[in-house]
Amino acid sequence: MLRTALRNVFAHKARLLMTVLAVMLGVAFVSGTLVFTSTISDAYTKSSEQGFDHVDVRLQPDEDADEGRPGDPPPLTQDLLDQAAALPGVKSATGNVAGFAALADKDGDLVGDGWSTSGANYYPATGDGGRGEDPRYPMQDGRGPENANEIAIDAKTAERTGYEVGDTPRMSVDGPVLEPTITGVFTTDDGNVAAGGSLVLFDTETAQDLFTKPGEYTEIDLAAAPGTSEKQLRAEAQKILPAESEALTGTKLADDQAREIEQGMDGLRTAMLAFAGIALFVGIFLIANTFTMLVAQRTKELALLRAVGASRRQVTRSVLFEAVAVGTVAALAGLAAGAGIGAGLRSLMGATGQTVPDGPLIVSPSTVIVSLVVGIVVTVLAAWLPARRAAKIPPVAAMSSVHAQASTRSLVVRNVIGAVIAGGGALMVVAGTTADDGKALMGGGAAVLLIGIFVLTPLLSRPLIALSAPLLRMFGVSGKLARQNAVRNPRRTAATASALMIGLTLITGLTVIGSGISNAIDKMATDAMKADYSVSMSNFTPLSPEVEKKLSELDEVTASSPLRTVPVAIGGDEEDLTAVKGEAVGQLLELDFAEGSFDGLAEGVPAGGGAAKAIVDDDTAEDEGWKTGDTIEVTYQDGAKGTLTVSGIYHGNEMIKGIMLDTSVVNSHVDKITDFEVWLKTEGGESGAMKDKLEAALGDNPAIAVMNEEDVSEAIAGLISMMLNILYAMLGMAVLVAVLGVINTLAMSVFERSQEIGMLRAIGLDRRAVKRMVRLESLVISLFGGVLGIGLGVFLGWAAGELISSSLDTYSLVLPWERMGYFLAGAALVGMLAALWPARRASRLNMLAAIKSE
Repeated sequence: MLRTALRNVFAHKARLLMTVLAVMLGVAFVSGTLVFTSTISDAYTKSSEQGFDHVDVRLQPDEDADEGRPGDPPPLTQDLLDQAAALPGVKSATGNVAGFAALADKDGDLVGDGWSTSGANYYPATGDGGRGEDPRYPMQDGRGPENANEIAIDAKTAERTGYEVGDTPRMSVDGPVLEPTITGVFTTDDGNVAAGGSLVLFDTETAQDLFTKPGEYTEIDLAAAPGTSEKQLRAEAQKILPAESEALTGTKLADDQAREIEQGMDGLRTAMLAFAGIALFVGIFLIANTFTMLVAQRTKELALLRAVGASRRQVTRSVLFEAVAVGTVAALAGLAAGAGIGAGLRSLMGATGQTVPDGPLIVSPSTVIVSLVVGIVVTVLAAWLPARRAAKIPPVAAMSSVHAQASTRSLVVRNVIGAVIAGGGALMVVAGTTADDGKALMGGGAAVLLIGIFVLTPLLSRPLIALSAPLLRMFGVSGKLARQNAVRNPRRTAATASALMIGLTLITGLTVIGSGISNAIDKMATDAMKADYSVSMSNFTPLSPEVEKKLSELDEVTASSPLRTVPVAIGGDEEDLTAVKGEAVGQLLELDFAEGSFDGLAEGVPAGGGAAKAIVDDDTAEDEGWKTGDTIEVTYQDGAKGTLTVSGIYHGNEMIKGIMLDTSVVNSHVDKITDFEVWLKTEGGESGAMKDKLEAALGDNPAIAVMNEEDVSEAIAGLISMMLNILYAMLGMAVLVAVLGVINTLAMSVFERSQEIGMLRAIGLDRRAVKRMVRLESLVISLFGGVLGIGLGVFLGWAAGELISSSLDTYSLVLPWERMGYFLAGAALVGMLAALWPARRASRLNMLAAIKSE
């Protein structure tokens, strides 16, 4: 039986190739997703890593300290650094200053895409006249910066941009353009740089002016002298710690960082694993479907083995051995192909403009194990059930037919089970739309619904494909035969269409959800915006107040206001106030007031003291029980107390909400004044020339975005499109598998119907008509899968939208008809492409040989 199984594997090379291809595709889909997941996860992990080789103890502000003071804890002082350097057991003490620093390349584009462009201080080793080297940043070329007009850049950024020592690049920290001279190029183990970001070094005084205040540091790192442990050094450091600060060992920092990275990757990992689960489902389905058809086609052969003395167990074992051999070869090939797919997906993300961290391609042991499991175990399981079923058929009955057709009773049972499963899944999805937390219920319902529809597909195929009859009649005999072939074997038709259905269900559902969210956010942002322009940093870091001041001085600007976030304490809880220019905000912002108006905001604090006026969104007012005329006691960042009077209540949303008041009320209580955004109204409204003038006034700064209402909408749409493109790249693999799955199934179908096709040729059907018949059959089946997928996707997209609308008021169902039309056209194209080789093979069959075949 072993020799028979091996001989059978090599005797049918075309059948073997199709089987190996099916298994390889399934494995490649799964392993490609896992490789892509591991690669991106590792790259982002590396981008978050910091080296702690030079740190035994770090002093830093304690973010969790509860001192009743709103806002971030204060930075560390020069006095603390001096005390730390003098502690017993300290070899060296380094003061760190860090923040956002945007560097432009030679074309004026932002280096690092804004997400990882950072700045820090160059801190020369002590005892060298202030001109020693910083051991954290060894210089590859030149020297460290020594004044406000000098910087050093990392070697990777220098390589990418072509900058050298002596060049004067344009850059920005919080708005104004700087043009310092590069004095050095350094190497670093900073994870952000390794991942594709940039790091700019300033001298310490300049870094403090830009990121903190003179004499203040964000962190202080201590290195222990020989013979002093981390624990001993930390104990000494704790003796000098000011309030709202903490001392952590290098080991603790590394452990915390690893835990934070793990937590930060949870969302990405969960999303990727969801796609891996989809890949696994589609891959298993494709393998099981192909092997089921393969064994069914060998029913007569297996029956012959039974007739010459083989037992049922021997027949089953021979098929399983064949499955192991095929599965092993195909799994290894699929693993290699999956690595290529993972690399291709990463390149595709980069090609579509997404920022992808640099890093090696990761093929983890778990990916190898899962790939082999999918390739071998799933193939064996897929072969075992049909082989066992074939082995149970009496030899005489099995030898009377090449292919054992499914009984009517089995189809009825399948349809009943499918209807129950699909109905239950649909009820779960609908119930999830009204549940308090319906995500899990809806997700489970969607999975159950998909399984139910998959089981029901043979039943659904007959009425849906029957709708194509009027169109197929136009193609004469070929069209009629194509329709009859498509409905004659419902299980085969269902198997061919299901992979495409699954892919289009997911793609359509995500597109419907993405379109609704994009429309909701766009409506939310633009409906309230009366301003002609919004100005902000490109990565939404704090903006210097000098930007608003400079723009307001332009003759064409008729009204301007900063959007300034200010931390305060209200009733013991920390809240953020929104400070604006009271006299201008009414010209720049359109709010739906339930009570009151913007009137009175510009008054600030009354001359004789007392309560300043503020407006509050309706949700906050309801939660706190506030109404017009009530007073609010607040504690500012500097500890001063104040009183606000509610002068208006407006309808807020996710973009504009909370307590709003005039900037003059809070400016004196803020450690460092920064803006989140600036709104502008210009003479004559927005225009291309005006936008150019505003950008020119800011020095054509690449770090600052000047956007009109259309730009805001495009930015929102671009963000949603970016997310959808990533999802499309992942789900595009499902469509690829569907294409090849259709080819595989049609090829097997042609092989199965060789005698029938030979008879058709013999009675006058020419080769062109045979090709047309196979192509039309493939087209009808693909469109059947496409219609099912798009219909299910719209239903699931609607259900998910109902959940989203409970927290996003402006959300409404948006059906992207144009994209859905593309999806359906794509399904038709899949059908036509998939039929090319099977149709050609069918047309080239030798009619006499085909008629004699069994």
